[in-house]
Amino acid sequence: MGQNLDGMAIPKHVALILDGNGRWAKRRGLPRTMGHKEGCVTVEKTVETAARLGIEYLTVYGFSTENWKRSAEEVGALMQLFRYYMVRLLKIASANNVRVRMIGDRRRFDKDIIEGINRLESETKGNTGLTFVIAVNYGGRDEITRAVRRLAEDCAAGRLKAEDVTEATVASYLDTADMPDPDLLIRTSGELRLSNYLLWQLAYTEIFVTDCLWPDFNQEELEKAILAYNKRERRFGGVR
Repeated sequence: MGQNLDGMAIPKHVALILDGNGRWAKRRGLPRTMGHKEGCVTVEKTVETAARLGIEYLTVYGFSTENWKRSAEEVGALMQLFRYYMVRLLKIASANNVRVRMIGDRRRFDKDIIEGINRLESETKGNTGLTFVIAVNYGGRDEITRAVRRLAEDCAAGRLKAEDVTEATVASYLDTADMPDPDLLIRTSGELRLSNYLLWQLAYTEIFVTDCLWPDFNQEELEKAILAYNKRERRFGGVR
């Protein structure tokens, strides 16, 4: 049974930390890769639900800069899953008028994955519905470091004066430059940390944590988060 969201403010931008795939699989005696595969199915359903609810931006933490430290077997399996999922995502995006964006440093991926990412962005850029943002090879500190490096280069080249640098200037160098900051962050599996995710952008974001493991996340869980968001008093960054 869905929640009644009549009269509720729907957050414009929802960010998600997809936690608990491995634990979901372990509880069922399955390999971790099966948890990741089921997690992709949940992502697909969540994109469709978010689009129906009127959410304008949905950003998910797909693969962090720290994920490379996992076993070679697991990283290899994740890359294969990513290849398969990009093809499916193109169909889902087309069917739901979804625009796909990737943030993070894609240069570390194999050539065919980079080409797949570029194709996803290119072939969906004209879609006018939900913008679905996937953070891949992404880390908040890495993003800020890359932004500061480019900003410093522009100052050194005389294209920018140090005294003219403002918060808006810094934000314009981030991967999310043309996107609004998240209104709501949802983290599954009950963990209470940001995990190096959107560190600049989450400054005033409302946070909702659920014990639900990511593969079990559904429309009801998303609606619970939106209801909780509506009960918060927004004192910073403007009032709803």
